[in-house]
Amino acid sequence: MSDIATPTGSMRGRIGRGAAWTAGGQMIRTGTSIAQVLVLSHMLRPSDFGVVAMCAPILAFITLFQDLGLSQAAIQKEKITHDDVNFLFWVNVGVCLLLALVLVGSSPLVAAFYGDQRVMALMAAMSSTVFLAGLTAQHSAMLGRKMQFNRLAAIGSAGGVIGLVVSIGAALCDWSYWALFAGTFATSVSTTIGTWLASEWRPSRPKSNANAKELLRFGAGLTGFNLVNFFARNLDSILIGRFWGSNELGYYDRANRLLLFPMSQVMNPMSQVMVPALSRMTDHPSRYRNAFLKSLSAVLLVILPGVAFATATADYLIPLLLGPQWTETAEIFRALGFASLLQSVNNPAGWLFVSQGRTGEFLRWGIAGSVLVVLGFVIGLKFGAVGMAIAYAIAEYIKTPLLWMYIGRKGPVRTNDVLTSIGPFLLAAHGALLAAWLTHKYVVAGTLVNLIISAMACVAAYLILVLVFRNSRRLVLELLAIARSQLGFAPAT
Repeated sequence: MSDIATPTGSMRGRIGRGAAWTAGGQMIRTGTSIAQVLVLSHMLRPSDFGVVAMCAPILAFITLFQDLGLSQAAIQKEKITHDDVNFLFWVNVGVCLLLALVLVGSSPLVAAFYGDQRVMALMAAMSSTVFLAGLTAQHSAMLGRKMQFNRLAAIGSAGGVIGLVVSIGAALCDWSYWALFAGTFATSVSTTIGTWLASEWRPSRPKSNANAKELLRFGAGLTGFNLVNFFARNLDSILIGRFWGSNELGYYDRANRLLLFPMSQVMNPMSQVMVPALSRMTDHPSRYRNAFLKSLSAVLLVILPGVAFATATADYLIPLLLGPQWTETAEIFRALGFASLLQSVNNPAGWLFVSQGRTGEFLRWGIAGSVLVVLGFVIGLKFGAVGMAIAYAIAEYIKTPLLWMYIGRKGPVRTNDVLTSIGPFLLAAHGALLAAWLTHKYVVAGTLVNLIISAMACVAAYLILVLVFRNSRRLVLELLAIARSQLGFAPAT
């Protein structure tokens, strides 16, 4: 049987347009989320947000299992048939129905734990959004596989706007915490309808599939990694809250979110574009390698100077952004900033694991990396939030070479490719951080002027150091040529 969802046209053009569409959609969704928080904060009581927050950890854990990695399985598979997608669709629907029932069944227990009966009805209602996710998983996967990111961006943006309007309208009607649920439910319904209308694929009756074992094995590896990673990424907050209290945890949480939010706005759209694109190039190692290295280089050009600057000037930057009451967050932020430099390089390794179908190895790496991080947390715990942040940064520096040696053992992208092509960007970021820190420390000026001069020193040092290395200089020039071509100024070389 033939492939039912193969992208057409230039892959370079699709990657560029896909990144632009996805980034635009991400910006709109982020804007609506921020607007919802700001507007509803003036319309609802803190206790309304608190009720929703009580349900959030349970819902976040449940959502780890609602897709089972099967969307990525459909995207990554070299050729996908209707029967393959149909099998995955009904598995997604069945699993999400089961998870929704689990949420409903556990809601009385969660309400009893918190001593708040409002939680029971709200959790039961939230189960509907879990079920709706199962109805759209494979339709979204088919749009992603065909690299129709314009449609996905439009659906996500429309869903975000509709959710904002509905939640505000419900708050005006004094629906209290139900206004927050109403916006979420409206987004889920509109996204489901939009995805079905945009996708040409339609399910048929459930039946067995010859490729079931292969597809489920792929999804199991990816789900296992997400579960292990979820545990490791939340353990630090749990330990700090348990042993050091809410005040210390508040400082740590703000620092963590300030670093993760900007990075996620770049990494998430790129991941949605790169996994389908790389999956279509696994039979062309040279194209695959070039696409990965150039795309990652573009990401690092955007992310690393900003992370380096923020890390170097945290003692001025944090009070300026958050207020003087958050001054103690600065040292935590600085330690996490060093970890973030490495994460910018390491997170895209997931593109390679998934697009090459190596989810079993992805899971094994997730377990090994998480053990290392947890050991760091145990050691750093006695030094409070700052100690935990430093331990996390040290773990990232230990993990980085191990990760790229592990993933570079096989596949189109070898360890040496990353070392020679991406290594200079990472070295330049550390040099830029040092330049910004020295400027910040020794330039006597007001806060704003000091930050501006430090930022200029950081960017200048970063660009100079990147251009010193032949491989990174060549990649930057190629990226500039591609950008000029996309803008219609000159043909790409």
